[in-house]
Amino acid sequence: MTYALDAPVATTPAARTARRKALLHWIGVHALGVAAALFFVLPFVFIVLTSLMDGQQTLTRDLVPDHWQWSNYKTVWNTPGFLTWWRNTLVYAGLGTVLTVVSSVPVAYALAKFRFRGRNLSMMLVISMMMLPPQVIIIPMYLFWAKQLDLSGTLWPLIVPMAFGDAFSIFLLRQFLMTIPNEYLDAAKVDGCGELRTLLRVVLPMARPGIAAVALFQFFYAWNDYFGPQIYASENPGAWTLSYGLESFKGAHHTDWNLTMAATVLVMAPVILVFFFAQKAFVEGVTLTGVKG
Repeated sequence: MTYALDAPVATTPAARTARRKALLHWIGVHALGVAAALFFVLPFVFIVLTSLMDGQQTLTRDLVPDHWQWSNYKTVWNTPGFLTWWRNTLVYAGLGTVLTVVSSVPVAYALAKFRFRGRNLSMMLVISMMMLPPQVIIIPMYLFWAKQLDLSGTLWPLIVPMAFGDAFSIFLLRQFLMTIPNEYLDAAKVDGCGELRTLLRVVLPMARPGIAAVALFQFFYAWNDYFGPQIYASENPGAWTLSYGLESFKGAHHTDWNLTMAATVLVMAPVILVFFFAQKAFVEGVTLTGVKG
């Protein structure tokens, strides 16, 4: 029995040129991707390596620790006040995120699915509030919270307003809810669901990516907020957050760069971990907000 061998496929110069261009394109794209990744990763690597050096080596040009000083993190963690800053930041970011989501979802749902007079005007007001810098209204707000309610030296002037919605969160959620077909809502109403039940049973499960994106945005904002705690809580060290306390820590250890970098890593680590585990929902929520305007 004999077997016929397949004839070799002829390659034309045009085909070879096309393959060469595709290979060069692949190399170029991946080279740019690697360069961009290094651009963002290397500063963080430098911070981590510096945080593991001793105090003398941080003043040299060395990039890698001679002796890995893991005790720097323990020293920072045991610094008086550091755990208090952590607790305050968790309360501020966690409670603020919950209040923002709970208060923004009904407003976004109304703007996305209800038809009422003045809806477009309401949406314009929400957008205009996004364009208003917080520094513009900080003086009357401070006078209200500090003089009228006597809440200066606490974080409540920053947490309580989140219970009344956030312009950016409302806008982002509204854009996401616009992508949900109205047929699902109509079917729920035919089955006897009211507006509240439709929101809870139908809309919220379908809007999880958008809600996750809003929650992450708000959590990151509150975790990194420096301006608000500086205005309202600077007079009371017991109400400081990590962002404001880190500035005080840097001032007290201005020559101990290893300890300063270790404190920086401890402040950044929770945000990086949260984004790492929630990045899929975050990217999906942000991407789908522009599908339907």
